[in-house]
Amino acid sequence: MIAHFASYATFFLTLALADGIACLGLNLQWGWTGLFNAGVAGFYAIGAYATALLTAPAQPGLLGGGGLPFWVGWLGAAVLSAAVALAIGRPVLRLRADFLAIVTFGFAVSVQLVALNATALTGGAFGRSFLPHPFASAPATLALVAGLALLAWVGLERLVASPWGRALRAVREDEGAAAALGKNPAALRLQSFVLGAALIGLAGAIRAQFIGFVAPEDFLPVLTFRIWVMLIVGGAGNFTGALAGAVVVSALWSGSGAALTALLPPAWQVRGAAVQVVAIGVGIALLLLFRPRGLVAERVRVSRHLPPPPGSGPRRERGGDGDGRRHPRSGG
Repeated sequence: MIAHFASYATFFLTLALADGIACLGLNLQWGWTGLFNAGVAGFYAIGAYATALLTAPAQPGLLGGGGLPFWVGWLGAAVLSAAVALAIGRPVLRLRADFLAIVTFGFAVSVQLVALNATALTGGAFGRSFLPHPFASAPATLALVAGLALLAWVGLERLVASPWGRALRAVREDEGAAAALGKNPAALRLQSFVLGAALIGLAGAIRAQFIGFVAPEDFLPVLTFRIWVMLIVGGAGNFTGALAGAVVVSALWSGSGAALTALLPPAWQVRGAAVQVVAIGVGIALLLLFRPRGLVAERVRVSRHLPPPPGSGPRRERGGDGDGRRHPRSGG
């Protein structure tokens, strides 16, 4: 029983952290730059098929089959996703937010249709199989994915703490003011979009490599919705929240499915999927009702010369100027 639970926990955490890496990329795009990317599933698919072409063994009737090491496939997935993002980002990022959402959603649908019909390249509806696992041991794979998620988290935290990160937030809040200060909003948006897409593509490669199979049905629009839910639940604008949201939403999805399977009578099992969606929706709504900014809210930095955010309350600064005044501090 313990061994079975440990095996399932390893499988669950590996996939949840892979989604967490995608959530980190989406958080850079939306939480820090304000880019509404509705094409997450498209970049996921590009990453998954890239690693399949590079690492899967040769199969009759299929192109690719390089049989290369997994890390080459993961690197290739990130590079290809970044290149595609660069190609579509130059013209698309000049559009308003609503048009950007429409174009990226259309991009994701187009990628899914290409994966379904380009049989020689993707295997069509049957997909591509026999993708080699990174390691023979599932715990070793989990350790690798956890290390990559940690590396991505640390790297992004350092980036957004730099002047580049502050410029991204300035573009998100007021593009005109950022431009007046000498920033290039178009270049900053493109850089954020490309880096975020690379992380999403890497996440797709990790998931495909771990499962050992990739098919077009894995990249339906519901995948984009799921990653967005993870980000909103975790807390947009906070990378810790993005990882937390990925784990929590994955746990809600998996846990509700197991609970309904155990609780529902056999005659109702066929309706279990619909009940699961309703239960998850209610759970997320309740969570956001009590935590409207997510599990880990964005850290708001406020000048001491401005009034504090609502509900923060004034606090005395350490080492003040001795006049007894209270200064606001940034909210959590």
